[in-house]
Parts: sequence; C-alpha cells; structure tokens
Amino acid sequence: MSKIYPGGTVGVAELDLTFAAGELTVLVGPSGCGKTTTMKMINRIIEPTTGRILLGDEDVTRVDPVQLRRRIGYVIQNVGLFPHQTIRGNVGTVPRLLGWDKRRIRDRVEELLVLVGLDPAVHGDRYPHQLSGGQRQRAGVARALAADPTVLLMDEPFSAVDPVVRERLQSEFLRLQATVRKTIVFVTHDIEEAVRIGDRIAVMSQGGHVEQFATPADLLGRPANEFVADFVGADRGLKRLAVTGIDASDLEQPPVVRVTDGLADARAALQRTGARWAVVLDDAGRLHGWLSADRASGAGTVRTAARRMEAWVPKEASLKNAFATMLQHEAGWVAVLDGDRFLGVLTPESLHAALRRSVEGRVPETAGAV
Repeated sequence: MSKIYPGGTVGVAELDLTFAAGELTVLVGPSGCGKTTTMKMINRIIEPTTGRILLGDEDVTRVDPVQLRRRIGYVIQNVGLFPHQTIRGNVGTVPRLLGWDKRRIRDRVEELLVLVGLDPAVHGDRYPHQLSGGQRQRAGVARALAADPTVLLMDEPFSAVDPVVRERLQSEFLRLQATVRKTIVFVTHDIEEAVRIGDRIAVMSQGGHVEQFATPADLLGRPANEFVADFVGADRGLKRLAVTGIDASDLEQPPVVRVTDGLADARAALQRTGARWAVVLDDAGRLHGWLSADRASGAGTVRTAARRMEAWVPKEASLKNAFATMLQHEAGWVAVLDGDRFLGVLTPESLHAALRRSVEGRVPETAGAV
C-alpha cells in the first residue's frame, strides 16, 4: 500500500509487509518515516492511496471503516480514555457499541481489569484523572482488548511515562501477550524498546521504506545496510545480549562437591582438575555456594569452608540477565539452574563465546526478552 498526500508529499511509498498471527511486530525508525501513518492505514483512520490491506484473506479496504475499527484494538501514546467515564465505562466502550448485554460486558470488564493488573474493586469506579499514568495506560490496553480483537495496534503507548514505569509496563505487557497471543503492530522510535518486546522488527526510513524486517537477534547481529547499523547503534552487541538465550553448550562444568564432603576430598577434586574453585551443592542437589582452593585446606567438611553464592539465573534467562547478575554480585561466574537443578556456569569468557556464536546463528533467540 501507499499514502500520497495532496500536493504530492509521500507519506508511505509502496509498502509490502506481512505480520504473522500471534506475533508482536514493531515498526521503528526516525521521526517522519511513516510508522504511525502505516499503522493508521491498517484501521483506516488514514485511508491508503493505493494498495490492499488483508486481514486473513479479507481486503479490509472494502469494508465499513467504522465496523473495521471495532474489530481492531487501538492503544495510543496519551491513552485517550474518556475523562467523563469511569474506568469500567471506558473498558466497556466497544462491547457496548457492539450490542453486548450488560452482564456480558460487566464480566468482560472485570476479567480484563484483573488481567492488566488493576483491582476492579479499587480502580473500576474511578475516573481517569484519579489514576497514575501507568494505571491509565493499563486501562487503555484493557479497553483495546475488550471485544477480543483480531489485531491490536499500539502507537508509542509507553512513551509518556517515566523510565521506571515504562520498563514495568513493558514487562507487564510481555506477560499479558504471553497469555492472549494477539497479532500486534507496535510503533516506537526507541530501538531498545523494539528489541525488548518485538518478535520481529521493521526498520523504516523516510517515505515508509523498510530497510530491514527481521527478528531482533538478526537485526542486531546482521544489519542489512549502513542505515540500519547506524540506527540500532554501535552498542548493538550489548543489545543483542537481551535477545540471546542461554544454550546448554554455553555452560562450563566446574568441579562439583557436596556440603557433606570432607575438605580432603574437595582438595583432591580440585587438584585432579586443576581448577581454582568448585561449585558446592547441598544434600538435595541444590546450589549452596562455592569453595575456593585456598579455603579447602585443613580438616572438616565442605560446609564449614564454603561461601554462599547468590549469583544465579534460571535457564530461561537471557545472556543480558546473566551478565547483569554477574555484575550485580561482583562475581566471576554465574550459576544456571533448571528449577533447583544445577546445570553449569557462565563465565565472562563463555558468555562472550555464546554471544559470538549467536551472531553466527548457532544459539537460540529469546523473543520478547526481559
């Protein structure tokens, strides 16, 4: 599709994109590149000049635009809640327009308020001005989901709140998307946000040209051209940590001793492997701590000489989580656990090797990494 304004100004040149069902696709690019214009053509707030928009097999450029918008959820930057209606009234707007009965609307509103983290008893009868910015944004998401739309459009929904609230909203939204699995088109100018939440990202330049359409990991690891490389930033290697998962092949296997083992046995294990430290597990096989070679002297058991170890992450974590944990605890390694089961450790060297392998496509990605 395309959008040419009177006078010949090109809002969006010929654009051809497919958004996969159940995925969150991010449109990102500099101001004026056509991100919001593209989004508004999807629900025909802006009418395309040429082309078709297919929702499944249906060309929605040929249907009633008002009816179309009731089938597509829409969340904007400043929320757009009706100030004269309660939160319950706002969330129930589209179901009322569709003619749902009052009980069905009430049940749906209650369900959605809980889903987005708002207590119906506390927030349901309040007005928008009585809520914080983050709470209003969650109410806006609930309203957009009320009629169970096929597609959800989100136009810089979190940009009007402070960074701390924004990060919390992104995390809550990822949790919500894991539950509802909507087909979402999300507009932002922030590549950090795009990488964090997107399954796929379209980097756009002036005139609505798509310079690259790829997963976050591919975008950061293999920018298609100089424009994309400049846009994602020179620190794209660090950004890639957030979208690269931990693979079993990344893990190192240091010596393992038990808290009930004697120190003499622990010394022997360290000498046998030439290691400077060992992982200590408790009697149930859970991570207890670590034991350095210099503390494995004398008599007694490992329990008396071991040090507690707080630097650990679950196996589902990203390399960014592992690196941050390592820095937070000033640790030389971080343990990786599957529930309570110890799997291995990541060190700065193995973490770097994992990142290098991910660029070559041999490490799984984590879509919507937290």
